[in-house]
Amino acid sequence: MQTTGFHQLETLLFFTLGQLMVIIVAARLMGSLAQRLAQPRAVGEIIAGLLLGPSFFGSLAPDLFHDLFKAGNPTPLMIMSQIGLILLMFQVGLEFDFSTLKEKSHQKATLLITAFGITLPFGIGFTFGMLSQPMLASGIDPLAYSLFIAIAFSITAVPILGRILMEFELTRHKLGVITITAAAANDAIGWVLLTVVAAIANHQLDTHAVLHQIGWLFSYLIAAFWLIKPLLLWLVNQFPLKDARLPADLLAILLVVIFGSAMITSQLGIFAIFGGFVAGLLLHQRRDLVLAWDARVNDFLSVFFLPIFFTFTGLRTDIGSLMSLELWGWCTLLVGLAFAGKLGGCYVAARWAGLNQKESLSIGIMMNTRALMELIVINLGHDLGIIPPSVFTMLVIMAVTSTLLTAPGLRWWLPGELKPHRVIQKPLADHQEVP
Repeated sequence: MQTTGFHQLETLLFFTLGQLMVIIVAARLMGSLAQRLAQPRAVGEIIAGLLLGPSFFGSLAPDLFHDLFKAGNPTPLMIMSQIGLILLMFQVGLEFDFSTLKEKSHQKATLLITAFGITLPFGIGFTFGMLSQPMLASGIDPLAYSLFIAIAFSITAVPILGRILMEFELTRHKLGVITITAAAANDAIGWVLLTVVAAIANHQLDTHAVLHQIGWLFSYLIAAFWLIKPLLLWLVNQFPLKDARLPADLLAILLVVIFGSAMITSQLGIFAIFGGFVAGLLLHQRRDLVLAWDARVNDFLSVFFLPIFFTFTGLRTDIGSLMSLELWGWCTLLVGLAFAGKLGGCYVAARWAGLNQKESLSIGIMMNTRALMELIVINLGHDLGIIPPSVFTMLVIMAVTSTLLTAPGLRWWLPGELKPHRVIQKPLADHQEVP
């Protein structure tokens, strides 16, 4: 019996290692190609995940695709994907820079762009959801589905946007400061709304249960910021963080805190990855810790964990699920409305705040960068059963398309004095945001 169990474990390990080898090679190749085209590496890795899915690899070599990705137990990849996302969300929270919110000259523009950049896309997305639900998502709760589409329309990918701002040398310019702050606030609001939608989906509109769940969540947030944060900062102060070195004992403590926070939010019925984000926010003011985490952990996170997530998303994305002209029509409408809603809302807000036409258009284009954060959100929607496979595919196409347009759009619309005077040679590297 033990021998049989051992052989089963070896077989599972064999197939998992084979999957990881293919994923890592495909991600590095497509990521490098994306960099050569002056796109973020993450765009290439997302496309690598799509190519490894049923839309391309599954059609080109169905037997090999089945043997590699479908014949075995998918649990190892799913668990590694979620661990990677928890660590990524910790990094996103860790790198959130609240200092830009204190700049009075930027506050009006930031507040307006945050407000319009989420309300207009949210309204358009909700309307699209209500109109499309009978045709695209029959059998799914209309309110939960429509709210989820609204949130998906509202998200901006802060980590990749931050990297693009670095490449265009906009991190200290008012356009970059305003945009990254508005995007971060957008996402924070989006995550709060997402917890509400998750509660609705889990309790079938049981108002008492939803309020109870949200109450426990806010209780945890209060405890985290008032009780856990001081203790955590004290612990961090006990370790030297010179030359971006992260002591092994401190790394162990951080991992325990991250995973513990993820377990708490998971038990609250929200998402485990939201707990990782909360843990990062507790330590965001320690810039030396940000640099140390980046030096010690980020490369492994980018090379190993994130490609697994992109491939896992690709395995769920089947372009063939859009089998009719009608579905492609819905897809085109979804992509167009998502892009126009974000661009239009942010443009109007920026103009109202006193920015000129090119500056306002540039902000609208940057706020349309969705990529990684969008994929996280729509995977959650898939897991909750809020969106069907066809709409999942449409949203993946929207996330990739909007991100692909960011760099070319900036080269076209940036004010003359801010345009790069040469083709960007330095690659748009991995997945982090450095405001």
